[in-house]
Amino acid sequence: MKSLKIIAILTSVLFITSCDTLNQASQILTQSGIGNPTQSEITMGLKEALEFGTSSSSDRLAIKDGYFGNLAIKILFPEEAQKVERTLRSIGLNSLADNVILSVNRAAEDAAKEAKPIFIAAIKQMTIADATHILLGTNKDAATQYFKRVTSEELRSKFQPIVQNSLTKVGATRYWSDVVTRYNQIPLVNHVNPDLEGYVTQKAIDGLFVEIAREELKIRQNVSARSTTLLQKVFGYADKNYGG
Repeated sequence: MKSLKIIAILTSVLFITSCDTLNQASQILTQSGIGNPTQSEITMGLKEALEFGTSSSSDRLAIKDGYFGNLAIKILFPEEAQKVERTLRSIGLNSLADNVILSVNRAAEDAAKEAKPIFIAAIKQMTIADATHILLGTNKDAATQYFKRVTSEELRSKFQPIVQNSLTKVGATRYWSDVVTRYNQIPLVNHVNPDLEGYVTQKAIDGLFVEIAREELKIRQNVSARSTTLLQKVFGYADKNYGG
């Protein structure tokens, strides 16, 4: 009886070891190019990667300081109003300028919450041809360009009313009105009043695509970012045959 137990234990150990070996062999075969992905796998793999990347980007920007704390996309004064900011700061009105910058970034963070379902819908309607072009084409930002093409109009439509409401909620409209009023009272300056709502909406969308491009580059260049067997197979195939 005792010998039977020992045999059973040894059999279990051998089985587990063989499973580990098979898994390692499978990974080696995939990396070596054996078992190239089918068209269906390419499409599924790319959609899986894009869903993760766009969701991560949207979530990251939709939290407090998602825009304000990110120097790459932080929203500053409109270009045509930067002379306004410089003038106000030169006469000691730093807090007024700071309030505008903080509040417009808060508005963008509010709007980013609406981005995820728009991207998910765009991914679902992606064709095999779209997926193949994105994965195997020469442009390293092909997915980002695809999203710009198919989602920008809807993003703008969704973002604008949210930005409008948020600008009022966080006080940006009031701060901006104060800034423009104070600036326009300065003798000999040219009066300005840029479209703050349209500006913040566009900058919020631009920032979102910056983050998506970063996620796209990460999965193309960083093997450890490919967290599933399908992603490893699909992007490994692209690496070997099309230079990544």
